[in-house]
Amino acid sequence: MSPKQLEEQYDAVIVGAGAAGLSVALGLLRSPAYEEIAQQGVQPRILVISKLQPLRSHTGSAEGGIAASLGNVEHDDWHWHLFDTIKGSDWLADQDMVEILASQAPATVIGLEHDGVAFSRTQDGHIAQRLFGGHTAEFGKQPVHRTAYAADRIGHQILHSLWQQCVKAGVQFAEEWYVTDLVVETGDDGERRSRGVVVLDTHSGKVHAVRSRNVLLATGGAGRLFHTTSNSWDLTGDGMSLALEAGLQLEDVEFVQFHPTGLAHTGILLSEAARGEGGRLLNADGEHFMDRYAPGHGDLAARDVVSRSIMAEVDAGRGVADPKDPDGPKDCVWLDLRALGHDVLEGRLPEVCETVRDYAGLDPATDLIPIRPTAHYTMGGIPIMADGNVYEWVDGARRTVDGLFAAGECSCVSVHGANRLGANSLLDACLFGTRAGQAVASRIAAAYAEALGEGLDPTECDDDSPAVDEAAAARSEDIASLLAGAAVSDGDDGQAADMDDDNPYRVMADLGAVMERYAAVRCDHDGLTEALREVSGTLSDRAGALHAHSDTAAYNQEVTAILEARHLVRLAKAVLTASDGREESRGSLYRRDFPQRDDERFLAHSMIDADSMLSWQPVVITAFPPKARAY
Repeated sequence: MSPKQLEEQYDAVIVGAGAAGLSVALGLLRSPAYEEIAQQGVQPRILVISKLQPLRSHTGSAEGGIAASLGNVEHDDWHWHLFDTIKGSDWLADQDMVEILASQAPATVIGLEHDGVAFSRTQDGHIAQRLFGGHTAEFGKQPVHRTAYAADRIGHQILHSLWQQCVKAGVQFAEEWYVTDLVVETGDDGERRSRGVVVLDTHSGKVHAVRSRNVLLATGGAGRLFHTTSNSWDLTGDGMSLALEAGLQLEDVEFVQFHPTGLAHTGILLSEAARGEGGRLLNADGEHFMDRYAPGHGDLAARDVVSRSIMAEVDAGRGVADPKDPDGPKDCVWLDLRALGHDVLEGRLPEVCETVRDYAGLDPATDLIPIRPTAHYTMGGIPIMADGNVYEWVDGARRTVDGLFAAGECSCVSVHGANRLGANSLLDACLFGTRAGQAVASRIAAAYAEALGEGLDPTECDDDSPAVDEAAAARSEDIASLLAGAAVSDGDDGQAADMDDDNPYRVMADLGAVMERYAAVRCDHDGLTEALREVSGTLSDRAGALHAHSDTAAYNQEVTAILEARHLVRLAKAVLTASDGREESRGSLYRRDFPQRDDERFLAHSMIDADSMLSWQPVVITAFPPKARAY
């Protein structure tokens, strides 16, 4: 659906309608500050913009679960969850933020239950919990059942439940609208302020200027930087790239998590729940090799450890070929689920079973399954504080951007550090999304109170800046030129111009191949330099020269794809530059030329802008000083 009429100015615009964006909307509407406004008979103007119909958001693909120390299966303690998250992050997470995550996790999960999430249950009716990689009891002594789940379809449950609650609350959605610009102004005092966004209505092809006192980005990750990824096609790093283009920084973008168990040569994720239920990884010799790399944790070690271990087996010649291509490269290992039996597999892992049957033609109850690491999660992103407010790192201090917020995978509150602990992503999105919504509600309430105190109508537009209109006009011209290129390439002589031979899908595919070759799981300076040369040169030039092959504005999917390709190329430069600047190995980033962690130089967050200016922000250490991350 689309708004019948755009408001002159909104109180809040939320970009993205996955778990984070929907949690922001509900956190805002349910906050005491919002209820106080409503009691005064004033209706704040809120709009959620999504480039997809919300139920198609990537949240729906999350399978494994959501972590919380509920203690429903065995005794648990949120302090243990705190430790596991910090250790999993390779000590790069800000520990004050992780404390919020771990301590508020049980209330977050119970809140989701009240919103209608149909969790799997224990025999006595409590929310069921399963083992998951990296989650332990007593500060790392043994695995613990901490991950709440709904078979292996937890993301589907959460997404549908939150969306239904938003519909019930009357949230206004602009579906299949694509945000092309984030408008941020810099005042004479150097302070930055968000003014709104520019959006493309893909149904009509029209560009709209959307002014808003508050903007929140919840656009998801950037897995499409890589050829092999579990991410859906829409995760093209839009929010992160918009922030860069607006002159803001990104934090820790060199850390991209590869999930160990991507179905061979499809990238489709086979949930970590498969190993949590007892699945085992085997090499070509039939050896259960993870006990050599992570004694005591084995297959349930943290994801970066398991991914590197798989690649080490492949490099040592103990990999296997995909049965669909038996003469192809031996770049996989086996996932063995046979011991679980048909009934357990169908009851607890139905999504895994269906995926393996449909895409590999195998039966997990009787066949070994070929897997290899797949790009899965972006740990870094737009830097935010505990309430979701975006900030810049300037002269050794944080400076907030007035009216700009972020939540979910596009953001970095730094609870994941260098490597996200499994089952913490949905928790991050829902918990910090809710907090951001509450913070936005408080800002709206304060602005309304100030206006009413001065005898003014709080719903009247108070933004006299032309910045959003100017940005919309410039974007309209840009899109008109993309569409005009179709006519140029279809000239009267019937000869297609050279530039007509390229398209955004080919550019994105070639970018993914470059990133896969030089920056996936392992990297070094020479490879990163070559990747950056290709991205900054040929690929950047190609992205800039793209045009649409149809001059019809309405429903022209290629226009959106061109903008997505530009976003990915811009973001790739930042990822490669930050990766090269961090001369150490930590978490998901493994440097062949710097194989050791270096706390003296790099116990810090990388902060990078669109000009590739790299600075470093200290990590917040509170309860757990850094130590060797041994398994």
